[in-house]
Formats: sequence, structure tokens, C-alpha cells
Amino acid sequence: MIRAVVFDVGECLLDESREWDGWAAWVGAPRHTFSAQFGAMIAQGRDPMEALRLFRPEFDLAVEREKREAVGEHEWFGENDLYADARLTLKLLRASGLTLGIAGNQTKRATDILRRLFAGYVDLVGSAETMGVAKPDPRFFEILIHSLRMDPREILYVGDRLDEDIRPATALGLRTALIRRGPWGLIHQHHPDADALPTMRIDGLRELTDRVAKHNENHPGNSY
Repeated sequence: MIRAVVFDVGECLLDESREWDGWAAWVGAPRHTFSAQFGAMIAQGRDPMEALRLFRPEFDLAVEREKREAVGEHEWFGENDLYADARLTLKLLRASGLTLGIAGNQTKRATDILRRLFAGYVDLVGSAETMGVAKPDPRFFEILIHSLRMDPREILYVGDRLDEDIRPATALGLRTALIRRGPWGLIHQHHPDADALPTMRIDGLRELTDRVAKHNENHPGNSY
């Protein structure tokens, strides 16, 4: 049975549009031009940071984040940046008795924001910075498994990317849900692995309550 659901952050719970708009403005990139280059990088399977380096060749995310902090442009997001189905889905899954977590390639500051936003909803909030390792490194998912103290097959990881979410999580035995939204989700949905790898494919988070319940009906008890 699925006993825990862990959510990726960007384009799963959080709409990152405003975040990327901020970076485009920071490097002086016209919004439309940056969006086109950003999409092209994702479609080619390249690091989207390369889109920023077209406008600022020496761009380094950690360095530039420090520069923005120094001038008062702190990393932040709030309730209005969450996808509309995020909070209700967590509430319903929590009410059904599932253990819930959030873990993605975010900073410690983002982790603190997530803890405040979802206080009382989740049992675990982690990030690449607080865990000391980033996806798709398998150690990221090994830490999740260890923290939850469950068989990996009892954990469902929900993400929008095949490369950073679904493939590495599946390789370690976790159940996975691929969500079709955000730039990666819409592009990766056409890849053959999008049908072959995930336990389930969803268009929105609200589908999870029924999908998890149906999965557990078909896997009564702990048969592992």
C-alpha cells in the first residue's frame, strides 16, 4: 500500500513563473525572448540556466542569488504562488491518514517558507540544501526513505520531471506520479518513459486522492 506521499516543489506545488520572470529581469533579458530560450533549453534536455547565460555568460546561480540578497531581492514565494489544487489536495490526503512530505531542489530559505506555508499539513519538509544532496542523485531519495522509515514501495513521489523525479525515484523502488504541468511536465509527457515508468500519470494534484485510494484497494495490507 501507499502510506506516504512526497511532493516535489517547483511546478508540482509551486508555480515558478514569477521566480523565472525575476531572474530574467535580473539579467536584463526581455521576458518573451527569455521564455523562448528557456523553453528551447528544456526541449533539448539542457540546463535551463543556459538561457540566463545567453544574457549573462558568467551567470552562477549561487553567486547571483547572493547579489540579489545583498540589494534586498530576497528569495520568496507565498500562497498566491501555489497551484490552486495544492493545499486542498494535501488537506484531503492528510485526512485520509497518509504521511505527507515535501522535498525538492530548493534552498534552505525556501524550505523555511514551505514549512510555514504548510505547517500542520506535512510531516517532513526537505530540500537539496538541507539534505546536502540534490536530485537526481539517488542519495536524495535514500534520505527520504530513511527519514520516513518505510519500505520504498510504500512511498509515492510526485514530480513533473522524468530526469530528476521519476527515473531516480523509480530506480530505488518508490512509487511515482508524473504530473503534466509546467514546462518539463508538458514536454516530458510525450517521452516513451512517461508511460513506462511512473505508477500513475496525472493532470492535476486533485486526482491523487482517488488514484491513491484505488491503488491501495488493489494492494490491501502490506504485501511486501
